[in-house]
Amino acid sequence: MSDPKKVAFIGCALDPDERQEAVAAKLSALGMGADPYKRVMAYIRDEVEPARWREAGCIETPPWLLPSPPLQAASEISAETMVGFIDSGGCRVYADQVQEAAAAALPDLPCLIAVDHCLAGGAMAAVSRVHGPEKVSVVVADAHNDAVSMSAMAAGIAYDLATNPDSRFDAVDPFLKDRPESYNAMSFLGHLLDEGAVLPQNLYLLGLADYPPKKILRNKDPRLKTYTSAWTSLKKRGVGLVTGSDLAAGSAKLNALLKRIKTPYLYVSLDLDLGAGAALSGVRFSDRNGLNESRLYALARALSEVTARGVELAGLDVCEFDARTAGNDRTYRIAANLVQMLAFGQEPRQ
Repeated sequence: MSDPKKVAFIGCALDPDERQEAVAAKLSALGMGADPYKRVMAYIRDEVEPARWREAGCIETPPWLLPSPPLQAASEISAETMVGFIDSGGCRVYADQVQEAAAAALPDLPCLIAVDHCLAGGAMAAVSRVHGPEKVSVVVADAHNDAVSMSAMAAGIAYDLATNPDSRFDAVDPFLKDRPESYNAMSFLGHLLDEGAVLPQNLYLLGLADYPPKKILRNKDPRLKTYTSAWTSLKKRGVGLVTGSDLAAGSAKLNALLKRIKTPYLYVSLDLDLGAGAALSGVRFSDRNGLNESRLYALARALSEVTARGVELAGLDVCEFDARTAGNDRTYRIAANLVQMLAFGQEPRQ
């Protein structure tokens, strides 16, 4: 008789956020040494029986790409260096390292605790490669659509700059146009779909807060159509979508969608911005108001019902911590609760 599977925890603190405000925040946090993996694992060590989990290691990250770099890395930190890292394919390099670590962790259940959400693509690819993409459903709980190409986003920004006098974008920002189609936190799901690592009919996006309103979807401006196609093409290909408003209103649409899951295996990806502005604040992107704490736990319970009916949880991740601020509220506590609910069947703690 084989030993029962454990949860194998993997950490990666890669934080290549190229936004000017993120770069400024990183420079203001030099020497803090904050690491979400260590903070979440502190709860796991105290609250979960040791026989049920193991630590599979952390992906080594260059100092200047950490959320709180050491003082000596200050000269390497700028918007230009972050953009250069992303545009040269740096995110994919680290996602591939996560893929290797997750593949090595199998048949145990890999659980990634990370900053940049693009790293989750590596864990998803590892689970898909071992079990076969046709056998794995991928549920991504996220306030944002992470299947938007760089060109589609650039087109949407160009339209906003041209038509919105209150646009939050800067027309002279050199990093808003002519970017290559890189693998990153905004686009990684699109890459996985295009590569066949995730099948569209097996992908479920839950909690989307940036779903375009009907008047935007009907707009015929070619720039806007380029952007909205990132949404309409997903629906046409069979991707399941539930908005953040739907989740906030209750579980009816969520439960109806989750009943579609018929694959033997399930991968769950949790982007903590799903609770931004309501349940927690320690996340990298807080431009959308998210779900309160009880709704986050309702989502976890709904996903646990999927595994209760015989679908095996094969992989899990929790990402998008702002390691510089997450320790100021319940972000780490909530993240640990979500992991414990999904991976260990434990109830959330206060």
